[in-house]
Order: sequence, then C-alpha cells, then structure tokens
Amino acid sequence: MIFDILTIFPELLDSPLQEGIIRRALLQKLIEVNIINVRSFATGPHSMTDDRPFGGGEGMVMKPEPLAEAVDSRKMKGGKNARVIFLSPQGKTYCQSLAQQLAAEDHLIMVCGRYEGVDERFVDQYVDNEISIGDFILTGGELGAMVMIDSITRLLPGVLGCKDSVEKDTFSRNLLKHAQYTRPRCFNKSEVPEVLLSGNHEHIEQYRFIDSVKRTLKKRPELFINETFSNSERKLLKTAGLLSSVEKAQQTGKN
Repeated sequence: MIFDILTIFPELLDSPLQEGIIRRALLQKLIEVNIINVRSFATGPHSMTDDRPFGGGEGMVMKPEPLAEAVDSRKMKGGKNARVIFLSPQGKTYCQSLAQQLAAEDHLIMVCGRYEGVDERFVDQYVDNEISIGDFILTGGELGAMVMIDSITRLLPGVLGCKDSVEKDTFSRNLLKHAQYTRPRCFNKSEVPEVLLSGNHEHIEQYRFIDSVKRTLKKRPELFINETFSNSERKLLKTAGLLSSVEKAQQTGKN
C-alpha cells in the first residue's frame, strides 16, 4: 500500500511515522509513505499556495494549480489508478467500514487542506472522496491523514502480529470490545473476573460476548441498529436478560 500525503507543512508528519506499527510497517516494506510538499509545485517568486477568495470574505483559500500539479506528479510516478482523498470537514465521516474499504486500495493520495479551504475546481476535478474524521475543525488535514494511515495500516496483512487483533477489535462488528484485564489479579481491592482465570475457553468467549453487549448498551446503543446476532448469540442474550434491551435499542435506532 502506498500513501502519498500532500501538505504545505511536511515537518508535521515526521514524528508519527517513526513510531509504533507505522514505523514497523515501513521497515518491513508493507507500506510506503511519501510526504509531498505542495509548495514545490507553486510558481512565482514567492511560491504561493494560497490567495484571497473571490467575492471577499475572511482568510485565504488554497490555489488549485499547485495541488493539481502535485496530484498529477504522483500519478505519473506509477499511481495512475490512485484514489485521491481530500481531508475535509464537509466529507463523509470516517469509520471502520470505510477504513476497510480503503485498505483494499493499492495507492491513496491524501490532500491536506489549510486555511479557509481549497479552490472548489480542484475538488471537483481531482478528488475521488472527501473524508472527515469527525464533526470538529482542525487547522489542517495532516492529523486526519495520520489517523487514516494508522487505522488503514493495521488492517493490512502482516502488519499486526496477531490476526485476531483486527478481527476482534471494537467496530469489527457493531459492538464495543469487552473489558480487558492483566496482572495483578487484585488491584485496589478489585479482582479480575473469575471466569477469565478458569481456562474454559468456551465460557470465556461467552462472558466476553455478553460483556461486549453490555458495554455497547451502556455507551453506544445506536450501534445495534446495524448488528445481527446468530441464534446461539440470541440465546445467550436471553439467558443474560439482555435480549429485550438489545431489541429495544435496535427499534429505537430504526425510528
């Protein structure tokens, strides 16, 4: 997987690429990350990448020509079929299913906007997807790009040491992950649940499933609207006295 990040502040991205799973994936050549300075494609004595908006108004707007040149240059270097992503507060909200879709791509070109926005002609002619990481405003798209790169990279084969880490993550289904415990067995007079020490893997999986449902009901009940349960899971939920609460959450979401 190749990630190209188009930015006017390339130094912002140095540190995140040197830590954790991203660094390991880079060393193992499972991903390639290219930081492209958009200023390199600007013309004129001052290499301007922004200008005042037509019609007046506050702030500055990023010019279309340097961004277009930067995208074209990456596509000419083997990225003809690359998908161009514009990090924008007006884009589709980023989520795990979208991360999974993008993980199937070979090459992503991520455009980081700044100031009051980007000339709309660039967006119309060059961008395949506008994506927002949430309903809040950042000073630029760089942090959003790193969020996406991190979440996509961990989905790629061979990046994580344990395949189950991906398959059983929060949002791998529309459920929050169960509570986790490690040593010591007793912390501030609070004991690890006994079932986790039993060695009975079937009972442990059942306990974790129920705990996952309880946590979702408490914290994110709206997630249930898109979740389905097998007959055996429904029996477990009924035995635990949770089935009616789950069904109510699903019905509330539909309404």
